[in-house]
Amino acid sequence: MWFDNRAIQQQLWPATLETLYTTFWATLFTVIFGLLVGVAAVLTSPGGLAPHPWLNRILGVIINVGRSIPYIILAFLLMNVTRLVVGSYIGWKAAVFTLTIAAIPFFTRLVETALVQVDSGKIEAARMMGASRVRIMFDVVVREALPALIQSTTVLVITLISYGAMAGAIGGGGLGQLAMNHGFQRNQVDVTVITVVVIILIVQAVQMAGDMLSRLVDHR
Repeated sequence: MWFDNRAIQQQLWPATLETLYTTFWATLFTVIFGLLVGVAAVLTSPGGLAPHPWLNRILGVIINVGRSIPYIILAFLLMNVTRLVVGSYIGWKAAVFTLTIAAIPFFTRLVETALVQVDSGKIEAARMMGASRVRIMFDVVVREALPALIQSTTVLVITLISYGAMAGAIGGGGLGQLAMNHGFQRNQVDVTVITVVVIILIVQAVQMAGDMLSRLVDHR
């Protein structure tokens, strides 16, 4: 039986926890920084509340460059920086750092897309009432875009789970490392199949939770 495999019995649960830890912390940091950068990009855009062409262009270039670098290459490029920040370039904590750096530009674009879709009439109404630009952005724009932002966060989490599996293949811990060490290198097909099934179950749970929460906050 597949579950008689010692690798599955002893390492599946710890590897699953590492994957969950990595995904949680990478998501948290990415949402915080990605939301701030996304808001700044929308604020400084030509039609934004605080237009600033040069700053907007600089942000655009940084975001586009960040999105252009494949994660696996970025992880290698950040190896020394990761060791300096985390203390090691392997393990799930190191994976959190590299995943966050890779995901911020991706999530920033999702945030931009969600924010620019807010009805401009509501923004103008808030302006006419004398609301400040910061208050308009967070009390009107972000609030109206909340369902879309939750859906974007759901996409982010699922992407991080996928990237996290790749991180595991280069020493980032979690289910990816378990699949690499035992499923691929030792040709244990049962380990590969079970880790894939666990990842699929996690992704399905995240998608269901994200859809439910998005509908819950959508009052349109």
